[in-house]
Amino acid sequence: MRDVITSMRLFVLTILVCSVAYPVAILGFAELMAPQSRQGSLLRDSAGTVVGSRLLAQSFTQPRYFWPRPSAVDYNASATGGSNLSPTNPVLAERARQSIERLSPGAGELVPADLVSASGSGMDPHITLAAAILQLPRVAAARNLSQQQVESVVRGHTDAPTIVSLGGEPLVNVLELNLALDQLTQQSADNNP
Repeated sequence: MRDVITSMRLFVLTILVCSVAYPVAILGFAELMAPQSRQGSLLRDSAGTVVGSRLLAQSFTQPRYFWPRPSAVDYNASATGGSNLSPTNPVLAERARQSIERLSPGAGELVPADLVSASGSGMDPHITLAAAILQLPRVAAARNLSQQQVESVVRGHTDAPTIVSLGGEPLVNVLELNLALDQLTQQSADNNP
């Protein structure tokens, strides 16, 4: 009988440690070390409305916004994935041609690969700094801002290269950049009624 009571005590203690104490400790650690990530890295507009996550790409098609990488899943976070097309598939070449045409680069201007190829998840929220610089003239003209003003915002929202970032290139989070430009455009409009 004593062995049964000891076993029951150990069982209850194990349940409490594994099902209560450990999850609470991990949740507390996450809250202290990375509160933004634990809450989904949500981004809000100037009115405080959640407009997306720092970790997920969104479709932007208006000329006044920087455009993200193409997405094989139409930016649907519930269906992430690549196109599963082989590199020699003519559909990929046609998609790349359409992307280049839509970007309308200047004569001899090279288009960064991340603007014509989808990421493996279809939800990559970043583009390279080179991809942002290519889009600068279009965005500045659409917002009636100087290219220097827009470039300043771009450079202010550029993350330093890391080992895992597209070949170590500086990256720009498209949603954060577009929110910052919306704020700059609103400030300009408020100052020039």
